[in-house]
Amino acid sequence: MNNLIDRLRHFHPVRKLVYFFVGLASYPGIAIVNRIRISGTEHFRDLPRRKVLFVSNHQTYFADVITFLHIFCAVKWGKKNRLGIPYYLLNPFTRVNYVAAEETMKGSLISRIFLLAGGLTVRRTWKEGGNEVRKGLDPSDTRKITRALENNWVITFPQGTTKPFAPGRKGTALIIKQTRPIVIPVVISGFWRAFNKKGLKFKKKGVLLSVTFKEPLKIDYEASTQEILEQLMDSIEQSKKFMWRRKESVISNY
Repeated sequence: MNNLIDRLRHFHPVRKLVYFFVGLASYPGIAIVNRIRISGTEHFRDLPRRKVLFVSNHQTYFADVITFLHIFCAVKWGKKNRLGIPYYLLNPFTRVNYVAAEETMKGSLISRIFLLAGGLTVRRTWKEGGNEVRKGLDPSDTRKITRALENNWVITFPQGTTKPFAPGRKGTALIIKQTRPIVIPVVISGFWRAFNKKGLKFKKKGVLLSVTFKEPLKIDYEASTQEILEQLMDSIEQSKKFMWRRKESVISNY
């Protein structure tokens, strides 16, 4: 099964079919049952078709990525900061890969099928004798993402978890140093309120889902991986200073 899916996800017509059916199934939850507010797609105007890395915070396993794919397809059809009627699914923008944890994508038949939409599975940690030995990306996974960037846009979530304000992983910063892509920060909100953790079932309806694409980062590629990581976490509003701002806001509104 795994080998079959791995072969099929490189077959372009199959990827288009997955986009079409997953897009049709997910569109009502994103744009009808809930409301979506998109901003910043004007930053896509001059982007090349390769070596673009979208770096985002993470709130559900699947709804976040599916929404990004909807937006990319809509922009391909000339829509600005909106989805509108999803006729864009007839000829979707499929030059996109997304990074996902291997254990998540092999958890169910649905997740395995969704790999056909361009998933890049990575092992973020491994254990030996019950003890965590390493954090970050396996070298083979780093090569996998690097190869994808050579041909496509790539979506990644440097925190590797849906927990807000979790620390970022240095693997993302290392890839940026090595490949020097254009980096677009993305800030999302509302998804954790609307969907369950997997992003496949509703928790609440009528939620405002917000997706903000910021302008490309100006990165000093000669800086240390830690410095680049800190810049990334600031840009997606997941650093400690944003955590303290949120706490202060909650206290002041109490």
